Amino acid sequence: MSDMQINQVLAQMRALAQSAGLEGAAPTEAGRPDFANLLKQSLDQVSETQSAASDLRKAFETGDPNVSLVEVMVASQKSSVSFEAVNQVRNRLLSAYQQVMRMQV
Repeated sequence: MSDMQINQVLAQMRALAQSAGLEGAAPTEAGRPDFANLLKQSLDQVSETQSAASDLRKAFETGDPNVSLVEVMVASQKSSVSFEAVNQVRNRLLSAYQQVMRMQV
């Protein structure tokens, strides 16, 4: 990867972090966000999304008149998309780790 491509990827990651509201997340001594904290926050958000979808589904199944099928389906899809995104991040991290481990020193 060239320096220009790396800078583009970093710029995209910063833009995504700002749009997700993670720009002020636990800076380290160098003034950069801590990757472990960002990852934990992302996983917590996915967990909350899944819990909310599950709660809505249970409320709909029990006949709560304040919960519509549309709300349940939208929450379920949000949960599914967020889980798939986390799964893709995990796959990319694992692939990067494997590439680093294959490098000869």
